[in-house]
Amino acid sequence: MTQNKFPNKQNSQNNSPFNKQSARQSVRNKKDVWYKLDLSAIVYPTLQRRDFSSVYRLSVVLKEEIDPALLQKALDKTLPRFPTYKVAIRKGLFWRYLEPNNRPGPYVREDIKNPCMPMHFKGNNRYLIRVYYYGRRIALEAHHCLGDGTGGMCLLQTLTAVYLGMQGHTISPSGFVLDLEEAPNPGELEDAYMRYATAKVKPPRPAEKTYRVRGTKEPFYTLNIIDGILSVQEVMAVAKRYGATITEYLNAVLLYALLLKQNEEFHLKLRPVRIAMPVNLRRFFPSKTLRNFITMVYPSIDPRLGEYSFEEIVTQVHNFMRYYINDKFLCGDITTNAATQHNLLIRVVPLFIKDLVVKTFYTRVQDKNSSAGLTNMGALQVPEDMKPYIERFDIYMGQPFSSRTNCAIISFEDILTINFASSIIEADVERHFFRKLVQDGIHVKIESNRTHDLS
Repeated sequence: MTQNKFPNKQNSQNNSPFNKQSARQSVRNKKDVWYKLDLSAIVYPTLQRRDFSSVYRLSVVLKEEIDPALLQKALDKTLPRFPTYKVAIRKGLFWRYLEPNNRPGPYVREDIKNPCMPMHFKGNNRYLIRVYYYGRRIALEAHHCLGDGTGGMCLLQTLTAVYLGMQGHTISPSGFVLDLEEAPNPGELEDAYMRYATAKVKPPRPAEKTYRVRGTKEPFYTLNIIDGILSVQEVMAVAKRYGATITEYLNAVLLYALLLKQNEEFHLKLRPVRIAMPVNLRRFFPSKTLRNFITMVYPSIDPRLGEYSFEEIVTQVHNFMRYYINDKFLCGDITTNAATQHNLLIRVVPLFIKDLVVKTFYTRVQDKNSSAGLTNMGALQVPEDMKPYIERFDIYMGQPFSSRTNCAIISFEDILTINFASSIIEADVERHFFRKLVQDGIHVKIESNRTHDLS
């Protein structure tokens, strides 16, 4: 069964008036406080274009309707606790940087049909976050130059806790819910990459072209959302049957779906199928940072070697995860990424030249290195006194840089949500993916903002 996921309301800008002169003065008063973009954040503004936004979305579905006025008060109270999110981005001669933003806003808005719209750096009073509401849902959208999903989830959960507190509920700070009475920990603001880029070698990256999904591109800016809602216990039981974790199993299902799609298309030659999967480095290297602290690994299958059964795909993914996801390999990857920051020649090259080099490399090499993206935030924890008010969470990766689908997974209690986002009309990969889950005995409820047939 397909349900409407988002309202049929297009994007709109908030035109609330404010004293521009006083806002500028407030910014100037704090001009000595600024933040250098972290190692990952450097890339995202460089790649910005009208149909690629580097924006992700996190949302929470509560058990009662949202009060927009109260949500705005909660946001105004919460955001100052997150200084690296209450910022504007600026261009310097050699690097971009983040500076405190004391302009009015950001303003809570009713949700729109197409999430993760491009974020113009001079729009929205220069804020790089948006907060939406719809029904029982609170949604946070953030530009990736501010931080990764961990930082965004801290902001979303803290905002939700403050909102519930204003309703009269007592929520104790813990985990992702930060205490507004505490000053930000310096560790929350650090570029943790540079602290752990200590390997003595810089491992090379895979550079071979991979299979890319062919399809009909949607009109600008249309993001097709397909959500699968599942039981954690059911998925865990099936994954265990294959001798895999939930993440390994779902990676294998996506690889399987991509292989089926490639076989359905006419290709003069097959290409490897590879998934770009972020790894949360906080699991391996102690850090409290709310900024970016992830790296990518690439589980893959090469059909040129022969046909793979699903069981073989699961085994290969399982072995890949065990081999590559550990502190030694990840430290090497961080060191490879940090090499440019340590190069004195690169550091003094003007920003416009850096932008040109990064765009060229990403377009010709990095973007062609994966067939799809998959991220799994895992099982979310919230304070015990917050659980009764929450139904589920969702996560969405935004507009892909080129034609492909992105898959994001998150779970809360026994609800696991799989959120696909794509800018092409055809949903063959998503269809193969969910059919495989059903074949394995998993019950799936589908929600979507699409008007196309998903059957």
